[in-house]
Amino acid sequence: MQVSIQEFKSHLSRYVGQAQSGELIELTSHRKVVARIVGVPSTASAGVSSLLAAGVAAWQGGKPLGASLSLQKQGKLVSALVVEDRG
Repeated sequence: MQVSIQEFKSHLSRYVGQAQSGELIELTSHRKVVARIVGVPSTASAGVSSLLAAGVAAWQGGKPLGASLSLQKQGKLVSALVVEDRG
């Protein structure tokens, strides 16, 4: 559906609702499409949900803990490697 920017601004909530329900909204300026509005699915990733449902993964609601990663100065600088690579 194509909608002018002025019309979109006037009825913002209606068009956002339509985008959430899966309709593609194209915004026009001087009869040319300048942007597209698409809805974001409200459900979580099916892959994660299926892992949780199968009991393969567990989540207690907190933030995930990342691996402890420490960078150590070894070897050449990346900038030096880039200069060498460029020849």
